[in-house]
Amino acid sequence: MDRNELGRRGEVAAAAYLERTGMSVIERNWRCVSGEADIVALDGEVLVIVEVKTRRSDGAGSAEEAVSPTKQKRLARIARHYIAHAGLDGCNVRFDVIAIRPLGEDRALLRHHRAAFV
Repeated sequence: MDRNELGRRGEVAAAAYLERTGMSVIERNWRCVSGEADIVALDGEVLVIVEVKTRRSDGAGSAEEAVSPTKQKRLARIARHYIAHAGLDGCNVRFDVIAIRPLGEDRALLRHHRAAFV
């Protein structure tokens, strides 16, 4: 499986997990001039921007480490664009990271970091 397929499968798994936990996934791969949000969800009244990182190993660093300060700033800009696009001025926003490591064809270790950064 190539990187694109690995990432796509990770995002599918992350969206399914979020819905099982009671969150509503409202967008996947939402794009704007600042970049792309992997998942946009609602957790009650809170808008959640979710970055999904899927890695086969930690050889190049953990999935969580891949969400650098530069990536965090980009996600904050994306969130501002989404809020303007959706007319959600004044809503509460949270940034989550979901890190996934496949363990087999149909198994994976998923770590959900709620409010991973501000």
